[in-house]
Amino acid sequence: MKLDTPALDRGVEVRSPLAAVVLLSDLDALIREAQDEKARARLRKLGFSLDGLPRLLTARNRLAEATDRRWIYAYERVWQRYGRGVAEVRERVCSGCFMTLPTIARPRVESSALQLCESCGRILYWT
Repeated sequence: MKLDTPALDRGVEVRSPLAAVVLLSDLDALIREAQDEKARARLRKLGFSLDGLPRLLTARNRLAEATDRRWIYAYERVWQRYGRGVAEVRERVCSGCFMTLPTIARPRVESSALQLCESCGRILYWT
């Protein structure tokens, strides 16, 4: 697994705040695994190369700069507390805290609005 980010180096167009925050979450997960010595040793043993960490960090910084600051702040605050800033919602249940969301909680149609879990504060990703 070569941690290559050619698409991010070219500047992938992120159309919605939710897509940007989900991509940021994925990048943070990759960076965390690439920085963990035990994970690096395990991946090297399996034959993977992990030489793209600086590019991942650069891509993450570019994405964070291009995203609305209030969503970056909300994401990073929850990420520091729980280790994940985004939670999937299935059948009105937040996958972060496993609390059932109120019946009024529904995916929003407008692409510029994000929704937070009332219980844990994670950014909700409806599937």
